[in-house]
Amino acid sequence: MSATRITVRGERPYDVVVGTGVLGELPSLLGERVRTVAVVHGEGLGMIARPVCEALASAGHTVVPLPVPDGEAAKSLQVAGALWSELGRHGVSRTDAVVGVGGGATTDLAGFVGASWLRGVRVVLVPTTLLAMVDAAVGGKTGINTPEGKNLVGAFYPPAGVLCDLATLETVPRADYVAGLAEIIKAGFIADPAIVDLVEDDPEGARVPHGRHTRELIERSIRVKAHVVGEDLRESDLREILNYGHTLGHAIERAEDYRMRHGEAVAIGMTYAANLGLLAGRTPGDLVERQRKALTSVGLPTAYGGAAWPSLRDHMRVDKKNRGAMLRFVVLDDLARPGRLEDPAESLLEAAYQEIAR
Repeated sequence: MSATRITVRGERPYDVVVGTGVLGELPSLLGERVRTVAVVHGEGLGMIARPVCEALASAGHTVVPLPVPDGEAAKSLQVAGALWSELGRHGVSRTDAVVGVGGGATTDLAGFVGASWLRGVRVVLVPTTLLAMVDAAVGGKTGINTPEGKNLVGAFYPPAGVLCDLATLETVPRADYVAGLAEIIKAGFIADPAIVDLVEDDPEGARVPHGRHTRELIERSIRVKAHVVGEDLRESDLREILNYGHTLGHAIERAEDYRMRHGEAVAIGMTYAANLGLLAGRTPGDLVERQRKALTSVGLPTAYGGAAWPSLRDHMRVDKKNRGAMLRFVVLDDLARPGRLEDPAESLLEAAYQEIAR
């Protein structure tokens, strides 16, 4: 099957290329002026980063491999600072580029380093996990973490292109692949009910990269995000719906010191948001149950027994959707009808948490 190109519109349109064995498309996403390419990749991804570097070298580029720690450990000021030093040492100029190869943490970091180096150089992302393909690498959000919270330092900086080679998904551990399904299922409930239908039709197939609906699930999820961010890059309105499940999800990640997979935390956060919407008289009860079944059918968690509620409530105070001290949640008024719930009562917040607490 040939590659699919999904265009993300906006001030700086770019393509997301989806297919199997599509690394040959990478030089075309960089453009003709680029000479030096810094390839930021996870330390454990040498087998995938190597053919990326070879494809770039074959196209005449000078390639600078820059390994970084795997996972969230990469998203720190210290790692970003070390990369800036390397870009300076290798003379990376405004007409050169950064390519990020890896999961969502690596693409977030590479995008932020590219956005901030010389006030912005060309960035192309090569996501290698399901989560990164359908979420982190698409949309132009870049960032690093601080002790105070996740992604609090960053920039909106659209890449020049995104290359999703589905062959890399065969190397992703099963638990990590399943965690990525949370963002796909989220896209179904907030915007594209066909995604929910596909998961319900074959939940076992959804759990593996060679499932019969895998490519359609991935492409539909990317199209949802491409449409939303094309309309609202800077999260001033529509883009907030993509944060469904993330308010509590990010709080759990921080409470767990980022040892829990992002998708697992989001799945729990979606369950919390659904119960909050139900208690607020917004979300229909049958929709809450349908979402819970969709998540559990693929092996995602919908309950949490870790940090106590006061600690999680405190972590939610630094959520990026908040305005001042007012908490804002995305809830479902119906399937594919997301809305905002602003400043819910504390009793409602805690009652919704009790519904998911083990």
